[in-house]
This record gives sequence, structure tokens and C-alpha cells, in this order.
Amino acid sequence: MPESSTIVIIGPAHPLRGGLASFNERLARQFLQSGHHVIIYTFSLQYPGFLFPGTTQFSSEPAPADLNIRVVINSVNPLNWLLIGKEIKELKPVIVVVRYWLPFMGPCLGTILRQVKKNHFSKVVCIADNVIPHEKRIGDHAFTKYFIKPVDAFVTMSKKVMADLRLFDAQKPAVFVSHPLYDNFGEPVTKSAARTFLSLPPAEKLILFFGFIRQYKGLDLLLEAMADPRIKASGIKLVVAGEFYDDSHPYLEQIKKLDITETVILRTEFIPDSQVKYYLCAADLVVQPYKNATQSGVTPLAYHFEKPMIVTRVGALPDMVPHKKAGLVAEPNAASLADEILNFYTLGESYFIPNLREEKKKYTWDLMEQNIKLLANGIQK
Repeated sequence: MPESSTIVIIGPAHPLRGGLASFNERLARQFLQSGHHVIIYTFSLQYPGFLFPGTTQFSSEPAPADLNIRVVINSVNPLNWLLIGKEIKELKPVIVVVRYWLPFMGPCLGTILRQVKKNHFSKVVCIADNVIPHEKRIGDHAFTKYFIKPVDAFVTMSKKVMADLRLFDAQKPAVFVSHPLYDNFGEPVTKSAARTFLSLPPAEKLILFFGFIRQYKGLDLLLEAMADPRIKASGIKLVVAGEFYDDSHPYLEQIKKLDITETVILRTEFIPDSQVKYYLCAADLVVQPYKNATQSGVTPLAYHFEKPMIVTRVGALPDMVPHKKAGLVAEPNAASLADEILNFYTLGESYFIPNLREEKKKYTWDLMEQNIKLLANGIQK
């Protein structure tokens, strides 16, 4: 593949915010580093209001000066899909990388890709975050089936998503590639400096729940674990950093009912990119108490900042966090989470650091890039 060839990425990017946008921007930089011309096509309208549970879809951070981002896709306007598909078709990119994370996007993205494929040149590689969504809606199956047809090959970042994909298409090339490290949030700072910056207790035992708060992520289980008498006696505090994407009321009532108001620190607003490193570096431990999962963007983030993790035995999480190496694996219930939190403090943070540093070598952007190119060239590893 010539170094100067064009690659198009279709998916969220600035001015949209969140993990998908961060991933796509970081992937674009990987291709740029290899000498490619890269254009990201993102959304001028991503979700209608009823599908977006947060306060805003848009970032408060400045636009990245090094990336060519076209904010042009309207997810609910079929005429727009045809026009954008025609525009990308005429660019003749050697590869189109498209993200798929929600069936609602199937008609929009599937139509754009059908137009692109009319150039009989571009290869379409989908990075599938979810094929069967966490929250199911009428039309999911039909929308996903429509999206999949014009795609040439797939990358999944969990074995669960691979299995789901094979329910829709058993033939097209697909590879599993672990989610690369989020290394685009700056270099680590000391725990002391991070806590000072965030006005967090300087000498307490602090564990972190990070990211959007949704029912499947199990914050309620972690809150219940915080009420365990052993946890209360240990002086451990929980920092919840992320925006509510569910109704906040049940969580706030649970905190009151469990009498853990003094041990739970709520920072339940969207965390801008510039503050991410401070929350990760301030914590002793990152806890992902998910009830179900495919993969999680929090895991590669914790790896980058070399923070041990507790994950539950769901989806790809235990594969990415080997027990008693990069962290600890709990069952998805409060008692097991409490056991492993205490186990972590018995072992100590430094116990995990050598293995964390070794494990993180597996999660490179170079590996993601090479697999995308191999799939586009018709070679499956």
C-alpha cells in the first residue's frame, strides 16, 4: 500500500466528545505517522435528543490542529447520506475505516458505504464496538444487517463481539485485536500532584469508577460493596468520575440508604480530556464493576497510566486484566467486589506494577494499523 494513499475514517471525532472520538483521532494520527493522507468524516448531527442521555454531545476542548476532520454527516437525513457517500466515493480512499457501535447508525452508515463501494476501489474495514447493543430496541437486527452488507472485513476488540458478528455474517474476514492504549491524554503525573489538582484527600485510600454511568456498568454493585463493614472500617473512599447516562436518582438514594455519603466522592459531570490523567493518577485502583460488557475503553486508559484494575468476570474484561497480574478479577456482585478491593490493599499497588508494564506492551496502535491494512489487502492473520 503506497504511503501517500488516502485513508478515510467514518465515526465520531471533534467537536463530538467521548471515547469513540478519542479513539478515532488517535487512529488517524497512527495512519498519519505512517505517511498516509487521512480524513475523518464525523457527524454534524450524531444523535437525536431521545437517544442521547447526557447533557451535551459536544467537547469543550479546542479542535485538534493536526487532523483533517469534516463535520458533515447527518445521521437522520437520507439525502445527506447519499451526498457524503458520493463525496467519499470520488476521493477513492484506499481504505475506509468505519466505526459501528449502535444499530441506530446502520441505515446512515450502510447507505454511505453503498455509495462508496460504487468506485470499485475502496476497501471498507469496520471496527465493531458492539453488534448486539447493551440496550436493545426494535429494528436493531434489521439495521445491523443492512450495515454489514457493504463492509469487506471487520475488526472486533472482544471475543463476545466477534461471536455476535458471526451470527450476522459467518464468511467475511474478521480479526480480534485488543483495544490499543489510550496514550493521547498526556503523561502521568504524581499521585500527590493529581490529588492536589482535583482537591481530593491527599492521604486517603482512593479507588476510582471512571466513565459514563450506565446501568450495565454496575456502579450500584460497587456502591453496595462500599457499604461492606470491612470496607467501611478500612477507610477506603470511592471517587465516581463521569456523567450520569442513567437517571441519577436511584444511585443518590442508594448512597443515602447505605449510609456511605462520607466515603463516596461524586464528580458526576463530563470529564474533559485535559483532566482525564489527573483522575487516573490520583487513584490507587480503577474498578470496573460491569454486569455485562464487550470491551471497555477504561481498561486501556488504566494501562497507559499504569493503574491496577479490578474487573468483573464478564465479556473481554478478564482476558485483558489477568488475575493477580494487571489487577484482580471479581464476580459481578458486591461481596466479591469488596473481597477483591480488600485483597488489592493487602497486596499493595506496587505488587501489580511490573506485570502491568509487561501486559501493556500487547496493546499498541501499530498492531491495530497493521491488522486493518492486512484485512484491506485481503490477508487475514
